Amino acid sequence: MSRPHTPDPSDSLRGRSPAGALRERLALWLDLIRFNRPAGWLLLLWPGLWALWIAAEGFPGWHLLAVFVGGTFLMRSAGCCVNDVADRDFDRHVKRTAQRPVTTGRISVREALGVGAALALAAFALVLTTNRVAVAWSFAALAVTLVYPLAKRVVSMPQAVLGIAFSFGIPMAFAAVQAQVPLVAWVLLLGNLFWVLAYDTEYAMVDRDDDLRIGIKTSAITLGRADVAVVMACYAAALAVWALVLAGRIPLVVVALTVGAAGAQAAWHYTLIRDRSRDGCFRAFRLNHWFGATLFAGTVAGYLLRG
Repeated sequence: MSRPHTPDPSDSLRGRSPAGALRERLALWLDLIRFNRPAGWLLLLWPGLWALWIAAEGFPGWHLLAVFVGGTFLMRSAGCCVNDVADRDFDRHVKRTAQRPVTTGRISVREALGVGAALALAAFALVLTTNRVAVAWSFAALAVTLVYPLAKRVVSMPQAVLGIAFSFGIPMAFAAVQAQVPLVAWVLLLGNLFWVLAYDTEYAMVDRDDDLRIGIKTSAITLGRADVAVVMACYAAALAVWALVLAGRIPLVVVALTVGAAGAQAAWHYTLIRDRSRDGCFRAFRLNHWFGATLFAGTVAGYLLRG
């Protein structure tokens, strides 16, 4: 039996003008970093932004805002490159990921890692405009980002590792604003970890059958029939921690209204995931950035009303 042909990334460039070839590579790079699917980087952005506001006790200034928005987008994009390289042999067996550019061979491993390294260096350049404490913590953030793609081979709940990676904008925000990482930053990180466990378990529920077949470890598999209950408990824990931290900092009425609005969204997600359908779980995951946006809006409104 002949071996299947693996596409050479250079094949698609032959016979094309330099401008056309460049446009094609850019389109593939944008596909690699999920540019047309912004929900992922928004999930990473909101916790960093509400941490900025809490650390600064209000608007942190345009410089830090630009650094965190730009840095979040760049690091999430770099993470996609690393993840796709690490998962390329698994992704081909999962319907949702089978057409990713590294998996199909349209982008080589070397090229994907090169794009990821360039994006990470650009993010590091932004961090260099802050202070030495934030720069030091950025190395820890990078280490967690690199470890996550391997966690699903070893850890039964790799979503917890992702939760740390997707929460590291919180200590980074305090480091950038205060040149220290106080206890409250770690409390917020814990609360955000619960939220990540909630939405990434919803995400894992989409691929549960495929992951069982190929041997990937996920929270959806580990939790079994307790998955929906744990997801909802994690939403409740995330809201409780956010409310606990903000209760002494912004008006209680804002805290209550924000928790009510975000809690209503979590309840809606329950209606989407309770029957564990692929479409319902994926829709719930994709809607989670509104949950984060609600907590951020509540944080901003609270500091504005506090005066």
